[in-house]
Amino acid sequence: MIRVVLFDLDGVIRHFDPDHLAGIERRHGLADGTIASVAFANPLIEEVTTGRITRAEWVRRVGESAGNAPAAEEWGGQPSVVDDALLDLSDEIRGMGLTTAVLTNGTDTIPAELTAQGIAGRFDAIFNSAEIGFVKPDVRAFEHVLDALGVTGPEVFFTDDTASKLVGAHRLSMRTHAFDGVDGLRDQLRAAGVGVR
Repeated sequence: MIRVVLFDLDGVIRHFDPDHLAGIERRHGLADGTIASVAFANPLIEEVTTGRITRAEWVRRVGESAGNAPAAEEWGGQPSVVDDALLDLSDEIRGMGLTTAVLTNGTDTIPAELTAQGIAGRFDAIFNSAEIGFVKPDVRAFEHVLDALGVTGPEVFFTDDTASKLVGAHRLSMRTHAFDGVDGLRDQLRAAGVGVR
């Protein structure tokens, strides 16, 4: 029986506009994809998401590698949009007596970001790789969640918009879903025995 519904953050609860980044690169004379190719490449992305460097240092290094510090600074402050329908779903699940939680491959600023966006109070627990020290799909990140919540893998339903991040959850026998929208998630939750609308 499912006792916990675990959500990824970016691409599930909140979303970034890819056109915004493309606009930054155009304004600063960078080739399309320059910032992402630097920011999300190892070892840099692993260093920031395991808490070995701060988000500020990450942005600084992205600017240094891309050869354009102003572009990186602008990218570092890009806005995101919260999916209110997803937050409503979390509220609904909590109202049924289940636990909802977030597991994100994040940075040291995640707590402040989620508070500012009104997300933190809509979930029972927030798990951030920068604090855990392990990133999805590493099974140790998921084991941390299970230990903290006092549940077993089969009692957890996990959704992430990146299918490769589901691997560690599968190894612990969690029910998983490659997120493709709130309606599809509701269907999969119902199939798993969670009686959402």
